[in-house]
Amino acid sequence: MSQYGTLILIMAIAVLAPLLAYGVARWLPVPLVIFEILLGIVVGPDVLGWAHPGQAVDALSDLGLAMLIFLAGYEIEFDKIRGDTLKRSLRAWSVSLVCGLVLACALTGWSYAKGVYIGTALVSTALGTILPVLRDSGDLHSRFGSVMMAFGAVGEFGPIIAMALLLSGRSPLESAVLLCAFAVVTAGAVYWAMRPRPPWFSRVIATTLHSSGQFAVRLVVLLLAVMLGASTALGVDMLLGAFAAGMVVRLVLHGAAPDSAHEVVEKVEAMGFGFLVPIFFVVTGIEFDLKALLDGGRALLLLPVFLLLFLVVRGLPVYALAPGDLGVRDRRALALFASTALPLVVAITTIGVDAGVLATDDAAALVGAAMVSVLVFPLLGLKLRAGTGGRALPQGPVKGAESW
Repeated sequence: MSQYGTLILIMAIAVLAPLLAYGVARWLPVPLVIFEILLGIVVGPDVLGWAHPGQAVDALSDLGLAMLIFLAGYEIEFDKIRGDTLKRSLRAWSVSLVCGLVLACALTGWSYAKGVYIGTALVSTALGTILPVLRDSGDLHSRFGSVMMAFGAVGEFGPIIAMALLLSGRSPLESAVLLCAFAVVTAGAVYWAMRPRPPWFSRVIATTLHSSGQFAVRLVVLLLAVMLGASTALGVDMLLGAFAAGMVVRLVLHGAAPDSAHEVVEKVEAMGFGFLVPIFFVVTGIEFDLKALLDGGRALLLLPVFLLLFLVVRGLPVYALAPGDLGVRDRRALALFASTALPLVVAITTIGVDAGVLATDDAAALVGAAMVSVLVFPLLGLKLRAGTGGRALPQGPVKGAESW
């Protein structure tokens, strides 16, 4: 099938997936991403063999991943995650990283090269995948949602930093220098974003918001492209640039045009979740090595092991270090959501396979476990949250949580 034929098939799946999700929602609220990935597997080379991604589709898939991470970065509300909750989330992720690297090295026969890839994948959190689930359930702007935002942001941002330091193929010193250089670029962008904008800036945004001009949307795309270009030029992972771009855009919009910010982001989300992000998840399914997972049995046996490790390595530290004002059921739900992984697992395993360090069956088992985590963990987390009565915890200072 040609590239255009594959793209048409991918977009047909993108249309079919929400219909299937809507159809089964009365019995089981299955995340939309599961249908996108599973249908991608069905039309991929290992099942029907209809779709074969090429350069153009892969480029759109990379943009979809960048948009997913960008939107995750935009959702971070710094005024709600600073202080005690942020410190707890950083400690939890640090414990997870140490445990993940040790357990992964032990699992691979003390192979440091393999252990770094697997260990880094085990400590990621699919914040971009979880946010739509929390938004649809009404939990995103509750106290629980604020805490999940903090732990999820660190779980998304931390592995990206770890990838830049540990998986770049450069020396740690060189990687650290390049990261510092990117940090300087990001700091400059943040400084620019926080500067007062002239009065005409917000007027242009409001005036063109419902016209063909779409100044604000075009500015958002430009900022994303600039940060992606800066990260690529400095040799750090583009996901770091996408995440930073989301944070910068939030500062610009909420500082210069707070009345229009929500509507602007809705338009960007429509572009992301309506076009680019589904391509990433469908292509993930198409490129999933189902044959490597099913042949020989080893990868199939590793899948539940990796699934359990997601919970042990990521979930247990989160549960132990969650803010004290969360009840037991909310802490368990937080651990399940934080253990949900997929986009970064796909990115990390792809790098590992391309580098010749990870075998395809190991990568398939890791991605398969991440797919199961996206299906199972959020559903269990929502069930636990429903058991709390779906209450939104207080939106002010709470004892044991000096600052969120």
